[in-house]
Amino acid sequence: MSGTGKSTALVELARRGFRTVDTDEGGWSSWSESDDGYVGNEERIGELLASEADAALYVTGTVSNQGRFYPRFDAIVLLSASPDVLLSRLATRTTNTYGKNPAERELILQQVAEVEPRLRRTCTHEIDATQPIGDVVAAPIEIAAQTAA
Repeated sequence: MSGTGKSTALVELARRGFRTVDTDEGGWSSWSESDDGYVGNEERIGELLASEADAALYVTGTVSNQGRFYPRFDAIVLLSASPDVLLSRLATRTTNTYGKNPAERELILQQVAEVEPRLRRTCTHEIDATQPIGDVVAAPIEIAAQTAA
């Protein structure tokens, strides 16, 4: 969900030397009128997931076709926070303007009510994103270590 800290966590993981991809940026996804939302570029994401590497790969983003990729991930992690926390973060963040206007904020609340429960049902792990960023980032690192063992 917007405002959970996905981008912040990804920046911290990259700073620690992990491979990271934010599918909200750089041509990893595009708007689809027929899906009424963003869809991941299946060819490009497929190539990414097929690439070999020694380090864990962390991918963030929420797109309507993301479930197609789930079988290729070792873990699906949901960062979550209350709607009040999300809206507060969105109001004060400076890296992205999304979530500033009332229509976007209403859509975010709708997505928390309708989309987040579906994400929760399909994730393998859920992380409380209200924790300090060091704790939030430590959790997926530990999950990756467990799945690699």
